[in-house]
Amino acid sequence: MTFKKDFKQQMVREWEKDYMDYEGLKRILKEVKRSKQATHNKSLHGLHLHGSTHHREGDIEDQVIDVETLEKDGSKELYKTNFQKGLEEGGEAEARFFQKLDEELNKVNAFYQEQVEAAKHEATLLSKQMEALVALRVKVKNPDSGLQLHRIGSSADEIVDQNYQQNDSMGGLGVDDPIRHKNRNSHHEDEAHDNHNTKDPMEILENVKIDNALQSPMSTIKNVFTDSNQDELSFNKEELRKIEEQLRLVFIEFYQKLLHLKEYSFMNISAFSKIMKKYEQNTSRAASRAYMRVVDNSYLGSSDEINCLLEKVESTFIRNFTHSNQRKGRKLLRQKTKRERHSTTFFTGFFTGCLVALLVATILRIVSQNLMKRKEGTFYMENIFPLYSLFGFITLHMLMYAANTYFWKRYRINYPFLFGFRPGTVLDYREVFLLSTGLAVLVLLCFLINLHLEMNQRTPNYKTATELVPLSLVILILLITFLPFNIIYRSSRFFFIRCLFRCICAPFFRVRLPDFILADQLTSQAQAFKYFELYICYYGMGEHSRREKKCQSRSVYNVLYFIVAIVPYWFRLAQCMRQSIEERDIKRAFNGLNYLSTIVAILIRTTYEFKKRKVWQVLALISSAVAVLQNTFWDIVMDWGLLRRHSKNPYLRDKLVVPHKSVYFIAMVLDILLRLSWIQLVLLLNWRSLRKVAMVTVISCLEIFRRGMWNFFRLENEYLNNVGHYRAFKSVPHPFNYNKGNEINDKDS
Repeated sequence: MTFKKDFKQQMVREWEKDYMDYEGLKRILKEVKRSKQATHNKSLHGLHLHGSTHHREGDIEDQVIDVETLEKDGSKELYKTNFQKGLEEGGEAEARFFQKLDEELNKVNAFYQEQVEAAKHEATLLSKQMEALVALRVKVKNPDSGLQLHRIGSSADEIVDQNYQQNDSMGGLGVDDPIRHKNRNSHHEDEAHDNHNTKDPMEILENVKIDNALQSPMSTIKNVFTDSNQDELSFNKEELRKIEEQLRLVFIEFYQKLLHLKEYSFMNISAFSKIMKKYEQNTSRAASRAYMRVVDNSYLGSSDEINCLLEKVESTFIRNFTHSNQRKGRKLLRQKTKRERHSTTFFTGFFTGCLVALLVATILRIVSQNLMKRKEGTFYMENIFPLYSLFGFITLHMLMYAANTYFWKRYRINYPFLFGFRPGTVLDYREVFLLSTGLAVLVLLCFLINLHLEMNQRTPNYKTATELVPLSLVILILLITFLPFNIIYRSSRFFFIRCLFRCICAPFFRVRLPDFILADQLTSQAQAFKYFELYICYYGMGEHSRREKKCQSRSVYNVLYFIVAIVPYWFRLAQCMRQSIEERDIKRAFNGLNYLSTIVAILIRTTYEFKKRKVWQVLALISSAVAVLQNTFWDIVMDWGLLRRHSKNPYLRDKLVVPHKSVYFIAMVLDILLRLSWIQLVLLLNWRSLRKVAMVTVISCLEIFRRGMWNFFRLENEYLNNVGHYRAFKSVPHPFNYNKGNEINDKDS
C-alpha cells in the first residue's frame, strides 16, 4: 500500500480537513518537476543531478531554505520559510511549495495544540468524575458513616485498596504535573495525600447530581409529581453499578481519542517527511533535514502530553475498573478490530446458496400447481401469505441494515460510537448478512413444508397441523431473541431489546440516537404490525382450526387494527414531545407534527378500508398527500441536511462523505418516488383477493428499502454535523453533573 492510500485510510473522518494536504503539495511538486524539465536540457539536468549527490551536507543545505519562527498571541508558533533559490529558473514554483508547506505545518500545529488542550481539560473533568465515584463507593460501603475519607481509610484499608488511593483518584488525571503519579512516595506527596483525604464524602456528593440519562420511567413519573429539579443520590449498589459502567465507557472513549491524537501526530510528521523526500528527488536540493528539524521541534513533534495522559488514563482505569488486572484493562482500552472468521464467510455463502435454491423451488412449486388459478389455492395463499410476509419484512430490513453497515464502514462513518455500542460487540455487515440469510432460509423452508403438506392429496390429515408451522416459527424467533444465554450475539440482542423497551416507554426516557432510529425503523414496519395482529386473531381465536377468514368480522380485531396501525408512529410522536419539552426546541415540535399528520392519514385510510365510501377515499388521498409532503421535506432538508442553496456543493451541503455528488440527487429523487408509492396504497384498498395482498406487500418492501436508504444519509449527517445534538461534545456523557458555582462544571460547551 502506498503512503498516499495509507495516509488517507488512517485519517479520522472528523479531522480530515485538519490533516496535512499531502495531495495539494504533491500537485505543486509536479509543477516544479515540469518547470525544471522545460528549462533545462537533458545533459545539464543530468550533470546537475550528478553534482547534487555530492553536496547534501553542511552549508549547502542551509543555503536552500531559512525557516523563521514567529509567535502568535504569545502561545502559538508560526513558521515562515525563506527560499534562497527563488531567483533561479523554476524557483517560483518551489517558493510556492514552501509557502504551502508552511501553511500546512501551521494549520496542523495549531489544530493539534487545540486538541491537546481540549484533552487536558477533559482529563480534568474526568478527575472530578472519579472524585465523585470514589466518594459514592465509600458511602455505598459505609452508608451510615459520617467519617472523613482518611479516617475510613485508616479503619477499613480494604476500601482504599479496592478503589485505589484518593490522591490517584482525584489527581491521577491532572495535567499540571505529568510525573506526579511516579513520585507518590515522596514526603510532599504524602502530605498532599493527607490533605486531600480530609474531604467528607457527603461534602463531595452534595455538589453533584446524576445525569438524567440514567433515569427510569418511574423516576421520570416521580419528578413530574414532585418539585425536585435534580436527581438525588440514593447510595445503593445498583445505582453505583450503573455509574461505574457509564464511567468505564467514558474512560474507554477518552482513551481512544488520545490514541487518535497520537496517530494524528505520527501520520502528519510522516507526511512532512515523505513530501520533503519527494521534493529532494524532484529538485535535487537538500532541504529535508533542515525543514524536518523545524517539524520535530514544533509542538506537533515535541509535545509529550498525550503520552503522559495515555499512561495516566491506563493506570487509573486498570486500578479502578479491572481490579489492577493489567491484561484485562489493556484489552478493554486498546480495542482491536474484529477479525473476519472463516466460519462466518462459509455459512454466509452456504445460506445464500440455499436461499437461492429455495426461492427457485418455491416459485416452481407455485407455478407447477397453478395455485393462483385454483380457488382453494387462492384462498390458501390469502391466508398463509400474510403470515409469512411478516418474516419477509424482517429479513429485508436486516439485509438493508447489513448494507448500511457496509457503506458506513466504507465511508468511515463511526456508527458504533453514534449508536453507543459497547466495545467489541459491534456486528459486522457479514454477521448481519449471515443472520438475514439464515432467517430467510428457515422461513422459506417452513413455507415449502407448509405448502407441500397443504396441497398434497396424500396428506389430508395433516392440514390442521400445517397451520401451526408459522406460529411455531414465530415462537422460535421470539425464544432466540429473548434467550438469556451467551449465544447468537447476546449483547446485540439485549441492546435491541433495551432500545425497543425505551421506544415503548418513549415519554419516560430521554431520547437517545439508537432509540429514535429504531422507532423510525418501526414506522416502516407498520404492515408487519398489522400482520402480527393477524397472528393473534388467527391463532388466538381459533381461525386456523376452522380454516376460515373471519378476523375482520370481529369488532375487537377491527378496534385493535386501528390502534396497531398507528402504534409505531406514536412512538416517534412521543419521543418528539419529550424532546421538545426537555430541550425547548421548536424543531422537535415540528417534527412531531409530521408524525401526527401521518397518524391522522392512517386513521382516515383505515376507516376507508372498512367503509369503502368515496368521501373517505378523497379524505384519505388528501391527508396522505399532506403527510407525504411534510415527511419528504423533513427527510431531505432536515434529516439529510440537503438542498442548501449557499453550500459549497450546490443544493447539497458543505460536508459530504460520498465522492460522487450524483448519488445524493438520485437519493432525493428516489425518496420522493418511494414516498409517493405510499399514497398508492389508498387506491389499492378497494381491491380484492390475492392481488391486493401482493401489492400491499410490494409497497411495504419499497418502504423498507426507502428506510434503508434514509438510514445511511441520516447517520452521515449526524456524524458530520451533529444535527440532532445526540452527542453534546462528541463524547460519552458523564454520569455526574456538578452544580453551578463548583470548581468545574461538567456541562462543557
